Amino acid sequence: MVVQPGQLIELEVTGQAHDGAGVGKYEGFAVFVPLTVPGETVRVRIESVKKNYARGKLLELVQAHPDRTEPICPVYEACGGCQSQHLSYEAQLKHKRQQVADHFKRIGGMDDVLIHPVLGMSDPWRYRNKAQVPFGRRQGKVVAGFYAPGSHDIIDMESCVIQHELNDAAISLVRAQAEELGIPIYNEQKHTGVLRHVMVRIGSNTGEMMIVLVTNGESLPKRKELVKRLVAAFPQLTSLVQNINSKRTNVILGPKNKRLWGKEVIHDTIGDVKFAISPHSFYQVNTSQTKVLYDQVLRYAALTGNETVIDAYCGIGTIALYLAKHAKRVYGVEIVPEAIRDAKANARLNGITHAHFAVGAAELVMPKWLEEGIKPDVVIVDPPRKGCDPVLLQTVADMRPERLVYVSCNSATLARDAKLLLELGYRVQEVQPVDMFPQTGHVECCALLVREPRS
Repeated sequence: MVVQPGQLIELEVTGQAHDGAGVGKYEGFAVFVPLTVPGETVRVRIESVKKNYARGKLLELVQAHPDRTEPICPVYEACGGCQSQHLSYEAQLKHKRQQVADHFKRIGGMDDVLIHPVLGMSDPWRYRNKAQVPFGRRQGKVVAGFYAPGSHDIIDMESCVIQHELNDAAISLVRAQAEELGIPIYNEQKHTGVLRHVMVRIGSNTGEMMIVLVTNGESLPKRKELVKRLVAAFPQLTSLVQNINSKRTNVILGPKNKRLWGKEVIHDTIGDVKFAISPHSFYQVNTSQTKVLYDQVLRYAALTGNETVIDAYCGIGTIALYLAKHAKRVYGVEIVPEAIRDAKANARLNGITHAHFAVGAAELVMPKWLEEGIKPDVVIVDPPRKGCDPVLLQTVADMRPERLVYVSCNSATLARDAKLLLELGYRVQEVQPVDMFPQTGHVECCALLVREPRS
């Protein structure tokens, strides 16, 4: 190996990984260093070595980036929630755009794609409408907070500067009440105790609040008193739920929810579309930037009111229903049955009757739709981080929509899929990155692909 654990090296940071860590080459060997910025020269201690790369710890800034800034979070370096607070917000946006461009060039083989500047926030703090934190005990005290990077060590915290203030308040109160009431805290190693996580969801535009207490089993000691205190503390509280998760797992929520007080869901709006949100619902964590993203999808879809649209990863129907009033017909498909149930309920909630939703893998459902004569003018895909199944991309190409709008939370898999779509007759016309996650290394993209005329 070129480097060994514990070795001290000096490194020029030349790029940025998807998690926000800086990356450079030491004698041709890739070294990833969190809390560093492309353009910096740093002294590093090698922490771990893999076959093709190493990870290091920043020891000293030999030459700092001019846009480096002091993080405002007191536990920033210890916590794994943010990766970019050490960089000015303007510089974060520039680096995110460069990351997208690098992926299209290196992975997609495209260096001529129009990639717009990232659409950022005027206030890039306190934007997350959802928090979920684990509980533990340290020196006899109840602790709650996010995990340290690459571990399950809980970083106890009173406040998180990217969370809605009510998220902080709810987490702090649940922690204090668990201590005062003597509610047994879950021990991950022994699989004992009761209180595992708390999840808080806020309807950013409605003010409604949900608290979900995740427990190891059905029992919740001092349940009535805890419910009474939480209800008294938060006038905004709309839904208080117990989620039962008895498995040894890193998955936060179990399959069963029990309503403790209030309603089973909260509501929020994106534009003039209303959505019901349950504990299990996938709903973007940055409500204001979600509208920015969906407005971009709408622009790229270029709907006149006469089109048929298919949303191939529709979730609870957010994009499909946001586009519905601009289209003749909208179809959504999603492999998670509960999500489709929510999508249908959200369509009814908004009085939308020309949106149709189906459960199943998109690459299996969409060919059936084609056989039934459903020919989309526009297809929307918003896949998970792993990107689209190649079979799905072939299915989209077989349906021959004029426009394909690809929403991606991972520009590396977006670039990979764009390369395949080029072979299938679709050209990337432009890409609009949107900063859904300020202070982190993540960037969302909305790409417009158009069908090339056959020669």
